[in-house]
Amino acid sequence: MEGTTVAILIVVLVIVLLLIGVVLGMQKKKREREGLRERFGPEYDRAVEEQGGERAADKRLADVAAARDKLEIRDLSRDERERYGQQWTGVQAAFVDDPAAATRDADRLVGAVMRDRGYPVDDFDTKAHMLSAEDPQVTEHYRAAHDVGVRTDDATTEELRQAFVHYRELFQMLLAEGSRGGPSATDTTTGTTTGTTDGGTADTTDLRSAERASTDGTPRT
Repeated sequence: MEGTTVAILIVVLVIVLLLIGVVLGMQKKKREREGLRERFGPEYDRAVEEQGGERAADKRLADVAAARDKLEIRDLSRDERERYGQQWTGVQAAFVDDPAAATRDADRLVGAVMRDRGYPVDDFDTKAHMLSAEDPQVTEHYRAAHDVGVRTDDATTEELRQAFVHYRELFQMLLAEGSRGGPSATDTTTGTTTGTTDGGTADTTDLRSAERASTDGTPRT
């Protein structure tokens, strides 16, 4: 009887330890999932839909986070910021005459800034994932712009205008994040503060005003 009792106690102890291990494992996974949700924001739900479930999304985003954390993202120098600001001014001015080409140029300029700061720029998904691990808001602008950017020849002027606004928001965020001054850094080429406070309305107004001032015919529809 005594041997049987000891055996039962051992079995019970093993079961209890296994249950504790399962509970601790579930709690760990829950904390990790909550951390991924907080870090990636809307990108987490996108990943769940694309990967077919939370478990696969957790693995995918954990890999993205690990890859992002290994990158050495550097600050842009003042000269680089000024040079890129001047290039952006030219691209925005070109929107009046050729919105499609200007939108494509905006995409290329954003890619150039990312490359100089140290982001991988092999393809759109890679760039979007690396940005999402750092700032989901930035990625939302990037995805919205890219959705139109891949079909610039077929997009309406209004769609191109909105895409350009998103590119500008993304561009300003990348320049501001690459400065010691933070998100409210002053644009050295215009003397204005980077970023907008009205969801991009000012940018859209600027582009519309430029189109009205153009003497190059009727805007595309």
